[in-house]
Amino acid sequence: MVSEELDEKGLRPAGAQSAAGPAAPEDPAGVGPADLSLAYESGVEVKARSQWAYARMRFFRHRLAVASLVVLILIALVGVFAPQLAPYGYDELDLDNTTRSPTLEDWHLFGTDQLGRDYLSRVIFGIRTSLWVAVFVALVSTALGTAVGALAGYYGGRVDNLLMRFTDLILTLPGLAVLLTASVFFGSGDPLKIGLILAFLFWTAVARIVRGLFLSLREKEFVEAAKAAGASDLRIIVRHMLPNCIGPIIVNTTLVVAGAILVEAALSFLGFGIQPPNAALGKLISDGQGEGFELWWLVTFPGLVIVVIALCINFVGDGLRDALDPTQRRVRA
Repeated sequence: MVSEELDEKGLRPAGAQSAAGPAAPEDPAGVGPADLSLAYESGVEVKARSQWAYARMRFFRHRLAVASLVVLILIALVGVFAPQLAPYGYDELDLDNTTRSPTLEDWHLFGTDQLGRDYLSRVIFGIRTSLWVAVFVALVSTALGTAVGALAGYYGGRVDNLLMRFTDLILTLPGLAVLLTASVFFGSGDPLKIGLILAFLFWTAVARIVRGLFLSLREKEFVEAAKAAGASDLRIIVRHMLPNCIGPIIVNTTLVVAGAILVEAALSFLGFGIQPPNAALGKLISDGQGEGFELWWLVTFPGLVIVVIALCINFVGDGLRDALDPTQRRVRA
């Protein structure tokens, strides 16, 4: 009995090329027509994978992105379940343990402030508020930017000029000055108001990205076919063109989350962001800045949490960019 050995791909029996002649050119997935026929003859089951399946495989091979995603999920869960996980309340006072450095005693792992409030609990509650604002800003700005970019790229002409000139106007505005002015006029302290103000400035990047993609996609054959079939403009935009832009939109959304956390922390630090009784990481840093090196933990731990969250989100965005790029062949981390 002669046994056939599969090659390293597990599809072509050894010596099959010399018997059947040169194989047909391979497709982008690495499997050609000759490979498929030989695989069925050899009893090998071939599974068809979608582009999302390949993207998922590429993402999970990006070890740094996966590790960052795990850390980010854990931090988010801590923030969501803050009332259950925090050892103390956000404003709970312990006058017997005022200005205490980090210690394992009584679970004051991040120390206490001048009023005896546990800083670990305050940081946990601050994570919940800061992440909520960042995610809200990312969703609102992405939806607004995608709508503006899609309309500009699909219709072109005067619509494109009008929308893009408005986008350029927003880009030319000094961001910090606009944020401070808007906080004075519309009021600060409410996380929803702060989120809306930030979203007003963060939508421009995704609008320009989507507009460029739509300018390219509207010349494709499948768009012309949809128009010839009588599909409406809304259906062509939503059902045919927008799914081809999902990758860059998702990557940009992750980066907006990181940027929104940093900007919200800066606003709260300057006193124009989220104010008590709402918790915020930037406000915690602002409260502890006057103590200098004597009470170093009041600034260090909230700042470290912000840095870790921002780094994890950027690493996840880097992994998504590589995973959703169909031309990416090499895993960088």
